[in-house]
Amino acid sequence: MLKAGRNEEILQLLQRVPYKFWHYRRWGVKALMAMGKKGEALSFAEDSRGLNQPDFLISEACEQILLSSGLAEQAYSRYSLAANRKNTYLATFGAITKKYPHKAPADILKDLAASTPAEEGKWFAAAKSAGLYAQAIELANQSPCDPRTLIRAARDMAEKEPRFALEAGMVALRWLAQDYGYEVTRLDVRQAYDWSMKAAEHADCMPEALQRLCDLVAKENQEERFVFRILEHELGLKSAKQD
Repeated sequence: MLKAGRNEEILQLLQRVPYKFWHYRRWGVKALMAMGKKGEALSFAEDSRGLNQPDFLISEACEQILLSSGLAEQAYSRYSLAANRKNTYLATFGAITKKYPHKAPADILKDLAASTPAEEGKWFAAAKSAGLYAQAIELANQSPCDPRTLIRAARDMAEKEPRFALEAGMVALRWLAQDYGYEVTRLDVRQAYDWSMKAAEHADCMPEALQRLCDLVAKENQEERFVFRILEHELGLKSAKQD
């Protein structure tokens, strides 16, 4: 019916449906769009929300209506996150930046981080992928970030971006010292330390980095002092018992 241009008939048929079911109502949105009634199509789509209805798909349709109307800023502010949420934070960021090329990636990241309070650190990989290194470290410091993700960043960037790699390694050790991470092992701590030192060597700031590491590890207040016990010899630290 849509191909045949029988748009009014589609809308009439939908009026007979006793409940709102997006699988049917999406054809009403398409019919209204074909008739050039974009405002009505947007209202029709929004009115389709309800129990057990796919909000993601409805938001995606609403976003497309606004984008096709040249209202990219409205589409971004109202629907970009809901319509582009993927399985990972990195994929979500990638989908939004691709769809909204007029928006600066740094601004998009800022908005995404604001949409997930207390989880800003989970956008670290997205910031790194965009080359927003300062913003990536800022996000990783705001809330817990997977130490292994930070360690990989320190390893991968130790030579190309040593200052960033050093900071990534430092933040990894910070979260490890706060007992954050899934099934953390001695190897994780060692790798965070080794790649931090490698980055510090390339950045020509070894004394400063060593002092920062000593201060960080010495302040570990976890009962087991897991990080402290692994690195105390390398950093020349003494435990309270030895003192």
